[in-house]
Amino acid sequence: MKKLLALVLALVMVLAATSAFADGLLKIGYVQVGHESDWRMANTQNYYDVFTKEAGFELELIDCDNDHALQLAKVREFVQKDFDYIVIDPIQTAGWDDVLKEVQDAGIPCIIADRSVDASADLYTTAVGTDMTAEGETAGKWLAEYLNGKEAKILVIEGSTGSSAAIGRAEGFNKIAAEHPEWKIIDSQDGDFTQAGGQQVMESFIKTYGADGFDVVVCHNDNEAYGAMDAMDAAEIKYGVDGKIIISFDATKEGLTRTLNGQILCNVECNPIQAVIVMNVIKALQNNETVEKFTLVPDEGFCAPGITSEIVTTMTDEVLAGRKY
Repeated sequence: MKKLLALVLALVMVLAATSAFADGLLKIGYVQVGHESDWRMANTQNYYDVFTKEAGFELELIDCDNDHALQLAKVREFVQKDFDYIVIDPIQTAGWDDVLKEVQDAGIPCIIADRSVDASADLYTTAVGTDMTAEGETAGKWLAEYLNGKEAKILVIEGSTGSSAAIGRAEGFNKIAAEHPEWKIIDSQDGDFTQAGGQQVMESFIKTYGADGFDVVVCHNDNEAYGAMDAMDAAEIKYGVDGKIIISFDATKEGLTRTLNGQILCNVECNPIQAVIVMNVIKALQNNETVEKFTLVPDEGFCAPGITSEIVTTMTDEVLAGRKY
């Protein structure tokens, strides 16, 4: 009798585990980078808002906490569970060939979202994201417009080493900087896209170069900018319209609030609202339609009020009111 009860219990557990996959919903596996920033949290929430059961999806979103090895392992789990689609937001650009080949061999369509990979495009179905290099170029072009030929000593707080966001933004900004011999990038360090990381790097910069040793701080995301502000506040270093120039990326609601307040002078958007675009790609694939190899997520840049720019949009209360995240 005990063996029979155990067998029945095991059968019930198996049926419960598979019931979500037997209701006609498309099974979507998403390996998220982590929760290191306001942008990342907004992107995660956007996926939960879009990929609902009411919309016809069963979403399993894994927060990989910036652990590249864990991300690879979770993709392999999705393959074993025979998900209908796998969405990858890669922590690092490198190291994806083997896993992508396994996904491909399993016949599961794979979408690279937000960031990019170094692997051959033949190994994944399609990609959705912003142009990180263009974002860096926008920041550089705005700074050139704002400085109008003035000299500048520049500090850079980079994003996580090996991420396409950090690589692209650095490449784009450095391209414009190379066109301006009056600029000097005096130091660049990894702040890991976090507020604590930004503060730690900025404290180190202040200790090394002093309050008078720099003019511009380029932060690879909003959270790093908040940390840089914390460090400058503690050191009583003025920033904003009448102080050090802070440039940031992401343009989250809080980041744009600080842009509207004149603390961040230029904030280049990296739009986190990507889930609907990914969903539309999936719907197209379901209908056997041909999809582009890359779908660009539109974004723009903003500058603080009182600054006239032909490169970015002047920040307003109306723009901020339209931001959900």
